[in-house]
Amino acid sequence: MSIEIRRVPTADLQRWAESVSFANSEELPDELWRDVAPTVEPERTLGAYDGDVLVGGGSIFSFDVTVPGGDALPSAGITWIGIMPTHRRQGALRSLMTSMLADAQQRNEPLAVLWASEGSIYQRFGYGLSTLSTSIDLERERASFLSPAEPVGSTRLVSVDEARVAFPPIFETVRPQIPGFYTRTEKWWNIEVLADFKWARRGMDRKFYALHERDGRPDAYALYRARHDWANGVPGSELNVQEIMAVDATALREMWRFIFGIDLIRHVTTRNGSIDEPLLLMVAEPRRVNLRIRDGLWLRVVDVVAALERRSYAADGSVVLDINDTFLPDAGGRYRLTTSGGRGRVERTTDAADIALDAADLGAIYLGGHSLRDLARASRTEELTQGARARADAMLETHIRPWCPQVF
Repeated sequence: MSIEIRRVPTADLQRWAESVSFANSEELPDELWRDVAPTVEPERTLGAYDGDVLVGGGSIFSFDVTVPGGDALPSAGITWIGIMPTHRRQGALRSLMTSMLADAQQRNEPLAVLWASEGSIYQRFGYGLSTLSTSIDLERERASFLSPAEPVGSTRLVSVDEARVAFPPIFETVRPQIPGFYTRTEKWWNIEVLADFKWARRGMDRKFYALHERDGRPDAYALYRARHDWANGVPGSELNVQEIMAVDATALREMWRFIFGIDLIRHVTTRNGSIDEPLLLMVAEPRRVNLRIRDGLWLRVVDVVAALERRSYAADGSVVLDINDTFLPDAGGRYRLTTSGGRGRVERTTDAADIALDAADLGAIYLGGHSLRDLARASRTEELTQGARARADAMLETHIRPWCPQVF
């Protein structure tokens, strides 16, 4: 059986989307495709074809991802991946991933990023666990602040039209500060963030938009839904905070104050929080936050030189990395990374290596979410020169843990 990977004609896009959905044992209602189709980039959408029959495929979002130092690197956001069960384990996914990374190389995108359905699938293609994601399940009655600070500013519910104007500047204030964030176009805001499609509610009620203002200026927002439960006439409802952003700690505290003050709610939950969730240190009973950790953004370095030279560094130094990249052999080899004044210079070298690692290891440490010491404790990477691991970790250290707040 011969499977060919090729660009999907515009006329076939819905058929392509159905094949990917069916590959993941999901249906694709017409209204869902109608609503999300505008976000698909046809020129970056690939189908797996068995003759003229679509048996799966994948697509790419064109993102700029924040890296340590605040720069935003062009990146391939890998998405909509699926191969029909009838055509798996025949090399189709490998061919698809090869084509997608080739597309990223042609567009000079140093990084490829994705959210993995299963990590084992993508690590073999060089993707490393780059960020962690958290969720909380907090009993509202136990949600009290450690410090009884007086309220500052005010919070109000706004319409979606007001949110379109007020929310993006707040997000843009935060985005350059945290590695792992990606840029949002106006279309992305309208469809992927603010829209309230009924098929997306999944048993919850409508989406609400809350805006906090201080001295007349917006400084925080929250998007949330509620799932109502009145068993035996007692309120047991869940309030799910889908996104909360604030320009500073005070604004974040006040946004949480508003959330905790919503009546007739038993549990406050989140899904895609940061690993260093500030709420843990805000509340009087951190254990009640019930913080859970799982994998977040997976990252693959496509262009080693461009990626390493575009991020910042915390210490001056030099180290030779020997990168084993079985999936993109041309990207592997030895590289000398020299840092000075917060910036880095990278060049290929034949000098003896200080550290041996593979492509997935590089993806795991690139944003600063993990260190070489972390990987060594997991029996990953090899220190070939004594002290090289500590030297490299000092160079790569970041003062802010990376976080990607939204699945794509």
